[in-house]
Amino acid sequence: MTETAAGSSQGRPANKSTKPVKPGFFARMALFFRQVIGELRKVVTPTRKELINYTIVVLVFVAIMMAIVTGLDLAFGKAVLWIFGGSGPTEQ
Repeated sequence: MTETAAGSSQGRPANKSTKPVKPGFFARMALFFRQVIGELRKVVTPTRKELINYTIVVLVFVAIMMAIVTGLDLAFGKAVLWIFGGSGPTEQ
C-alpha cells in the first residue's frame, strides 16, 4: 500500500494547517508604504529643457484635439439642421 492510501485509511481528516498565514493590517500597510517609497526613488525628474518640450507637445496636442472636436461639432450641427430642416423659428 502507498503512503497516501495508508494515511487516508486511518479515518481522520487531513491536516488543513498548510494554509498560508495572512499578514496583519499594520504589516500590510507597512509593506505598502515601503513599496511606495521604493517606487518614488525610481522617479526621474525631467530637466528644464525636457519639461518645456513636454509642455509644448501637450499644448499642441490639446489644440489639435480642440480643432477636431470643433470641426466635428460644426459638421454634425449642420447635418442635423439639414436633415430636420432647421429654417429658424416659426411665426405663430
